[in-house]
Amino acid sequence: MLLCTAALSACAKSSANIEASYVSPALYESMSCKQLSDEAQRVASRANTVAGVQDKNATRDAVATTAAAVIFWPAAFFIGGNGTNATELASLKGQLETIQSVSEQKNCGLTFRTVDPNKV
Repeated sequence: MLLCTAALSACAKSSANIEASYVSPALYESMSCKQLSDEAQRVASRANTVAGVQDKNATRDAVATTAAAVIFWPAAFFIGGNGTNATELASLKGQLETIQSVSEQKNCGLTFRTVDPNKV
């Protein structure tokens, strides 16, 4: 039972379950609306890539956890958990939230939408 609890807590989270980290608006306040739009596209593209990697890690960890709990306990050593990829994704999500906030304050008229990576 202890192995199962430890294995489940070490699993990588899916990208949808990673919260945005705080990013200071000062980084973006001097940007024009065009610059904000370009930066949002760059950050969103990177976030999509990182989210895909995070979701693959979460799937891999779920399979390893199941194998460890049901079949073979040494499989628990293959559970990667959350690491630098999750940290980067949280930062990218925070950057997007901040860019959106600054663009709204500047009345840029930019449209931000969230896409479910499972439906792409």
